[in-house]
Formats: sequence, structure tokens, C-alpha cells
Amino acid sequence: QVQLVESGGALVQAGGSLRLSCAASGFSFRTYTMSWYRQAPGKERELVATIAAVVPGQIRYGNSVRGRFTISRDNARNMLYLQMDSLSPEDTAEYFCSVRIPPARFWGQGTQVTVHA
Repeated sequence: QVQLVESGGALVQAGGSLRLSCAASGFSFRTYTMSWYRQAPGKERELVATIAAVVPGQIRYGNSVRGRFTISRDNARNMLYLQMDSLSPEDTAEYFCSVRIPPARFWGQGTQVTVHA
């Protein structure tokens, strides 16, 4: 079955950096577009970044993270990454790795990122 396991979340000071990882299994990772989402308390889940299956491929970022975050993938290792730089308290959220394999969308359990001023 599809499994997505995120790691790398932590408590970090504003201006700092973190690298999130997502280990994928149970599907043909290299075939699918992968995404990072995040959800802050009391807010809707929002798209952070998306990367196409083929590298180099199309990459899209949410407006709030463009220029600060970098999504990447390693198809040989079935790994998805999110490099987060210049973090601010507004980036505090649970971060989720996700893949859409029609008709379903699958999610990991999430990893918490907390940025303090």
C-alpha cells in the first residue's frame, strides 16, 4: 500500500533553515508528481510546492514560499525533499507529503515545523 513518511520537522529560530524529507513506498514513485502541503492551526491546508515526475521537470511553489523554499526529489531513492530557508513564524505548520494516484490522494502523517521569533 502507499506509504509516505515525513521527517525533519523541528523547532527553529526565525531566519533559520530546515530540510524536510519524505520516504515513499508502495507505488511507482518515479511516475507521479509529488507535493508538499502544510496546515497551520485554524487554517486550511495549503499547497507549498509541487514537482513533476521527471527530473528536471515542472516545479511550482505557493506564493508565500516562492524564493525561500526548494522542492526536489531523488527517484532512485524514492525520496522527496523540501529545503526551507529564511524561515519566519508564519511558516509554522504541520507539513505533509502527498501524491495523487487517481482517484485518491494520499498523505503522510506530517512533520511539525515551528518557527519562533
